[in-house]
Formats: sequence, C-alpha cells, structure tokens
Amino acid sequence: MSQLVPWWAKIALKVVLSRAPLEQGWWKKRGLFVHGAMDQPPYAFKVLQSHLDRVGWSNLEGKVVVEFGPGDSLATAVVARALGAERCYLCDASPAASATLPTYVRLQQYLENRGLRPPDLRECRTIDAVLDLCRAEYLTDGLVGLRRIPTASVDLVFSQAVLEHVRLTQFAETQAEIRRMLCRGGLASHQVDLKDHLAGALNSLRFEERTWEADWMARSGFYTNRLRLSEITACVAAAGLVAEVTDIQRWSRLPTPRARLAARFQTLSDEELLVKQFDFVARVPLE
Repeated sequence: MSQLVPWWAKIALKVVLSRAPLEQGWWKKRGLFVHGAMDQPPYAFKVLQSHLDRVGWSNLEGKVVVEFGPGDSLATAVVARALGAERCYLCDASPAASATLPTYVRLQQYLENRGLRPPDLRECRTIDAVLDLCRAEYLTDGLVGLRRIPTASVDLVFSQAVLEHVRLTQFAETQAEIRRMLCRGGLASHQVDLKDHLAGALNSLRFEERTWEADWMARSGFYTNRLRLSEITACVAAAGLVAEVTDIQRWSRLPTPRARLAARFQTLSDEELLVKQFDFVARVPLE
C-alpha cells in the first residue's frame, strides 16, 4: 500500500479486503498480504546465510533445520539442502507458499552459479516432488505441526521477522515447542521486527488488548503480538533456552506519541519502546 495511506485507513481496508474470497496470488500481485520476499533467489540465500553467520556455522552439513514462518515460498528447503542439510521442516500457521515450479528451478540455477550443489528440480512436476528431493516437509497447521517434529531432533530453528506475528496466546507454547525439538547444542536464530505493520511506527500499541486480540483484528493481515524485547527474551528464557541479543536497532525518538498509546504501553520505558528491531540467538543450555 502507498505510504500516503494513513495507518488507520490501512486497518479499515485490510479488515474489509481480508474477507474477500480471493486467492493469495491475486493479493500478492497487488502488493497486499505479502508474506516476505523468499521467492527471490538472492534474498532467500541471503536470509539463511545471515542466520548461519549469526550462529557461527559455515554450512548445514548433516544438520536438521526448521524454518519458522516460510511465508510465500519454500525456498529454504532448496537452499538448506544445497548447504548440506539432512532434513528441513518449514512450519507455518497456514499454507501460503507458492507452488510455481519455475521459481524453484531459478533458485537451483542461482545456487549452482554460486558453486553449490542443490538437487536437480528440472524434472519435478509438483511441489511435493520438490520437497521430496530436498528432504523437506511443509507443515501448515501452526502448533499442531510443530508438535509433529520429533523431540531433540533439530539442530537449527530460524525465523525472519516472524516471531512478532505469533498470536499472543500461543507465544509461550511456541517457545516451549522450539525448546523441545532442539537437540543438545541446538540453536535458534531469530530476527524480530517490533514496528507496527501499518506505518513502521508504534500505532499498533494504541489499542487495548481486548480490541487488538479480537479475531476480526488478528486475522486481517497486520497483526503482531506487540511483545517488546524484554518480554520476548523473558519468554524464551522461561521455555528453558539461553537467549543472547546480537543486534538492536532503535528509533532516535518515539515515532508515536506516548500519550496516544494504550495504558499498558504508556508505562514502558523509552528504552523499551525505542527498540524497532533486534536479532537474537537462543541456545539449549549444556547440562
């Protein structure tokens, strides 16, 4: 949507448009309800590589990987396999990934040009065939899907601007599932975007919880759980993981006036409210 459209108008439009009986591809062509840019080969490779850099790994040889929130593309399955992953799970709350096969063949070619050896996808006729060659599984039922991943079987969980979209009521259980699936020495790497998904500010904090968490709001394409940095890391710690924040980006001043925020957020410190994005790595403690 154009930056000229005010945040409150975007809410109204998305609430209405999200009820229209149109497929995800129609919205994406118009720049609405887009779930990331993982269908672009350079970006898909860069995202996974950035998480490997963050945890200090040069490749995924023999590793089991979980991408939390793949969005519009299953590209991570191809990239992870090219980097040596033994198995890959792509977990989302609903099916949104493209099944357009040429997209994945272009990614294969991009990876080959980088000197990697992805599986040959040119003979694939279905997206399931692509997943099979990549030793990947696409789980699209949220927590139910996470629970199907075997305990202590995963080496790396990663997400790119996804944790903030997990429903508030499911956030603690989601972290507990991540802890359960990680093996000894396992790692979780996350980039978290705390800006509102309306105007890149804090407009989402204007609403009382009973309104913001109502299903008609939460299912309209702009929902974030509104947890702040300290709340997220505390929840991760409560799940039994040791969290280390590796990068924090802040506004120089509050982008939304404190007086306009809901009562719960007005009491937070400037230090907390000024954080607009951060990265962290969570580790299974060595016993």
